Amino acid sequence: MSKFNTLAVHAGQDVDVATGAVIPPLHLSSTFKQDGVGNMRAGYEYSRSGNPTRANLQTNLAALEGGSHAFAFSSGLAAEDTLLRSLLQPGDHVVIANDVYGGTYRLINGVFSKWGITHTAIDMSDPEGARAVIASTKPKVVWIETPSNPMLRIIDIAAMVEVAHASGAVVVVDNTFATPALQQPLSLGADAVVHSTTKYLGGHSDVVGGAVILQNYTLAEQVAYLHNAAGAIASPFDSYLTVRGIKTLAVRMDRHSQNAGAIAERLQSHPRVENVFYPGLPSHVGHDIARAQMSGFGGMISITVTGGEAAARHVVANTHLFTLAESLGGVESLVEFPFAMTHASVAGTALAVPENLVRLSVGIEDVDDLTDDIVAALDSLDSLANNA
Repeated sequence: MSKFNTLAVHAGQDVDVATGAVIPPLHLSSTFKQDGVGNMRAGYEYSRSGNPTRANLQTNLAALEGGSHAFAFSSGLAAEDTLLRSLLQPGDHVVIANDVYGGTYRLINGVFSKWGITHTAIDMSDPEGARAVIASTKPKVVWIETPSNPMLRIIDIAAMVEVAHASGAVVVVDNTFATPALQQPLSLGADAVVHSTTKYLGGHSDVVGGAVILQNYTLAEQVAYLHNAAGAIASPFDSYLTVRGIKTLAVRMDRHSQNAGAIAERLQSHPRVENVFYPGLPSHVGHDIARAQMSGFGGMISITVTGGEAAARHVVANTHLFTLAESLGGVESLVEFPFAMTHASVAGTALAVPENLVRLSVGIEDVDDLTDDIVAALDSLDSLANNA
């Protein structure tokens, strides 16, 4: 069986039979000629139901995550929505980690609640502490995100799978931050993996997409039905861009992890930094678990800064290489203020993030340049304080 780097380049990427093209052609056609009614070439009839370029991506994703089925969507939230609707009925309950991505919380709390779905948010970093809640609420789904966005908390996937399965729950893991290059939840017992392929899988900040990867045939049939019936599919061009990005996923994740590790170590000693949240640091509460279930620690760092909200806003406004923007996982470095940007939807809830939190998506630029940039922005807080 081929190893990860080989699969990333070759899975679903057979040489074009007709021309010998090394890169499979981009199939932009919305419909496909039938050789007589119902006699479809290679099974394709209409691009919502199936498209060769999307099929290539799905084959690739399944191979990388060790799944048997994969589905590519128009966004990460479209993937989450379709998976949840495949699993849930009115009256069902969902248990989520108390630090999931704000968009996931908005979907479950603001959309699914109107259809009779209830939820409980708990600390999943303590599986034994979560056991009683899961046993009493009997959730249909337990939703895990590790490392979490934006607090970089680590959840022991295998331990939480044991707890959830003991109560009959389906376990979903959002693997966006780690990617299959660093972590493969299905091998740890998870039932489903979701991704925002917009992030590290695409890797170049030029595509929006999502994915669901599964091993269970029955669940795959349910997702496949809604994938087609509701139609939140990945377009052929977005699929092509995502496949192109995945080819370099492993080498990019190596550089992201190296750069982030070096920057996290440097920021620990900065006088304007209260806390550094990065699972690669031995001081991180989840470091040992991350080291056991991940092959690297990724490119995301969060920090809290002295001086509260005003200081955090100042830092994100005073970087130069780190671009102030939402999203993450591209080759270029980004900085954002989660309290008012990506996680504004959880303000005032138990999932609210600190007002002085700054999130860094560390890119693949020269690490010295990146370190100098964020340190200079932090140093400039002294002038802010002097002028206060």
